[in-house]
Amino acid sequence: MELESVHNTLKPEIVGAKTKERQPLASARANSKGYVVLNGVSKKYGSFEALHNVSFTIDEGEIFGYVGPNGAGKTTTMKILTGLISDFQGEVFIGGYHVPKQKGEVHKLLGYLPQNIAFQEWNTIDQALKTFGKLSGLNNVEIENRICKVLELLSLSDVRYKKISQLSGGMTQKVGLAQALLHEPKLLILDEPLSALDPLSRHQFKKILLELGREGTTILFSSHILSDVQDVASRVGVLSKGRIREVGTLSELKFHLSPRDVIEVTLADVFEKWQDLGSIENVKEVEQPMPNKILIILEEGANVDQVTNETLQYLVKTGGRIRSISPVSPTLDELYLRYVEGGEDR
Repeated sequence: MELESVHNTLKPEIVGAKTKERQPLASARANSKGYVVLNGVSKKYGSFEALHNVSFTIDEGEIFGYVGPNGAGKTTTMKILTGLISDFQGEVFIGGYHVPKQKGEVHKLLGYLPQNIAFQEWNTIDQALKTFGKLSGLNNVEIENRICKVLELLSLSDVRYKKISQLSGGMTQKVGLAQALLHEPKLLILDEPLSALDPLSRHQFKKILLELGREGTTILFSSHILSDVQDVASRVGVLSKGRIREVGTLSELKFHLSPRDVIEVTLADVFEKWQDLGSIENVKEVEQPMPNKILIILEEGANVDQVTNETLQYLVKTGGRIRSISPVSPTLDELYLRYVEGGEDR
């Protein structure tokens, strides 16, 4: 999708020389509990249901990671939020405005970076951004000031007059973010923004997103690169087969889906009496995956802190030299796979 055509779709409604202003719908003010609100959103393509009863909210200034496998419905969700899809069931509000009934007001709040970026390759970065600035309703002075600002932010000032056709994939992605930031939006919607970037550019990109979040910009970004979500997002929504499996912080997701409570003990040397730890109350099983490592599996509902304390006391009493002892927490990859693979039962 060419970004120029996206901007034509998203540009604000203009009446005369001034932008037409309307107030948020009363129902939006009454129902909204976040800056972005999706309530029971469903979307079908023929008989295929791309989204089913999707509901979540994003607070103002929050960075929200939207994760799921290919075909889960992430891009469809973002197209609904940006107004590129208006034929759907459910309710959507952004900044108190109804989507798509008040799309003019909504579009003034939005900056959008689609997954597949396509520019007119014969243009320079400067020409492309000036076009986007005009489509966003900025005057010439504003356009020049904003271009300088976003190019400096993204380390693109030195290539301002370079043709799009001469850019690498990662640099083209940065130009895409530049156009999304040009009119200083309150909400950034970024569809797989980090996928084409090299490690250094990804690090810079994530740093920029965190800074924008600190400044109050609300950010929704999708990704299948889980480490990026962990580095940037304050909350995460997990989508699978068009359905929301869970929404929460990473800590909340780990708490809700941890399949069993396990305490991991690492010792300085071999501990011969490791099987005796099975006699501690509420210990279900004890494993020794390595000579100096012990896994203590707890009974369901056991008090982890109490068992940890009793284990520590027993090891000290029997001469065990402890390097570390702590509950085992599932990794982000494990969480993701459990939510996606076990999604139908949730």
